[in-house]
Amino acid sequence: MAEKFFKLQEAQELLPFIAPHLEQAREEKQKMESLDQELAVAAARITALGGSIPPYAELARKKTERDQAAACLKELVSKVLSTGCLIKDLDVGLIDFPSVLKGQEVYLCWKLGEERIEYYHGLHEGFAGRKLLQSSEPEEPSGPFRVH
Repeated sequence: MAEKFFKLQEAQELLPFIAPHLEQAREEKQKMESLDQELAVAAARITALGGSIPPYAELARKKTERDQAAACLKELVSKVLSTGCLIKDLDVGLIDFPSVLKGQEVYLCWKLGEERIEYYHGLHEGFAGRKLLQSSEPEEPSGPFRVH
């Protein structure tokens, strides 16, 4: 059971905060993965060449850069998660907002690049099970989007 349930409008209003943090988190993750790969290649080269002198200063710089990207990524992810939403796929920029629709717990589903939240899915369906929200459905407390 989710700690917080979102009304559609509530989740919508968070998108301007979430989107830039999510974009930056993706960039930091990509930077970190690229540096991890470079460091792994350097380690393999050092092992293969045995007696060669590795470029310590360059490797230390890359390691520091990688650690900074990891710390920044952790901070950005924490900021997004502090809103109560769930990051489902950072690479895609997929976010779920716990909600209640017609008495059932669901996730309002949003993907980076989409202008607004237009989809939902069941708790065990995932992105492939997304369904279009009906614009005629109210979201007031008497309607399907209730905060419990």
